[in-house]
Amino acid sequence: MRAAVLREGAVEARVIDDPVPGPGQLLVRSLACGICASDIHFMDHLEAGVDDDSGMSTYDRDVDIVMGHEYCAEVVDYGPGTERRIPVGARVSSLPVLSTPTGRKIIGQNPESPGGFGEYLLLDEAMTRVAVSELPNEIVCIADAVSVGLSAASRTQVTTKEVPLVIGCGAIALSVIAQLKRLGVGPILAVDFVASRRETALAMGADVVIDPAEVSPYQAWRDVAYGTSEATRELMTVAGLPGCVVFECVGIPGVLDSIIKGCERNTRIFSVGGPPEGDHLHTLTAKRKGINIQFGGGPSMQHWDEAFAAVGSGDLDVTPMLGRTVGLDGVAEALNASRDANGPVRIVVVP
Repeated sequence: MRAAVLREGAVEARVIDDPVPGPGQLLVRSLACGICASDIHFMDHLEAGVDDDSGMSTYDRDVDIVMGHEYCAEVVDYGPGTERRIPVGARVSSLPVLSTPTGRKIIGQNPESPGGFGEYLLLDEAMTRVAVSELPNEIVCIADAVSVGLSAASRTQVTTKEVPLVIGCGAIALSVIAQLKRLGVGPILAVDFVASRRETALAMGADVVIDPAEVSPYQAWRDVAYGTSEATRELMTVAGLPGCVVFECVGIPGVLDSIIKGCERNTRIFSVGGPPEGDHLHTLTAKRKGINIQFGGGPSMQHWDEAFAAVGSGDLDVTPMLGRTVGLDGVAEALNASRDANGPVRIVVVP
């Protein structure tokens, strides 16, 4: 098959062996696959996996790895021991995890679990879901990114007495915003330096957008949550001030720490950014403020299924997030373009 192959830190399109489905696996043809920031983190930060003893993500510079974990695909064949409950030709996707003889692997982050930046990949039959949708492949494949933000927004359980502040307006943050809107939470404040990202945040359901180059996000939050007049502040002091819930969706060192230093007392922070090179946090400041920090992790199967259904049905419209499409020969350039915050939220590979 042809694939955009990562080796020795570079990506090039060439011919490699077709993957062979093992027990319980499906061979599928990639129809569309989104480029995620975690693809870039994976290829740029070899050191990030040194302390990860899960074995789910393995970057060996000396072997071929086919990235891509946000895919829409078509069933081609079955491995041994499969139930064959999904017909050949069905359009599918799955939580990007594959069971292998050496354990569970993230699809697109191991030599033995190739991703959607190639013509073919392998899926676990048990986790594969049929796309009950007439929407284009490029939209269906965004469901995995949506599942991360949807899961974060759902697990945080923002109450009617809290006002959310979303830092960063990439794909995950936009999905957080969309799910908060679906849950009836608001007003939703979104922060990004890039005007086009702020516009997309409004399209996905944000009520207020903030350029941090012009105003402190935390002052802007206070103005919205507490009001600007003294009379309003006094009234709210008696009734109880709203709480702050911050979603950190940037993944650059220093951002989470800046939230700790800038946010209100008793803020709840849900961090899904996770810079691969690590970060330094002023934990004493966090302690004095009584801040609660929860780190995201991936979505549950339930939340993934919910996102897949919401995107496929059109209930959660992801079209504002979509940029251009590229073929396999354009993946290397598209990965570089995805590093630019001024670029589209999602570039989609169509093998």
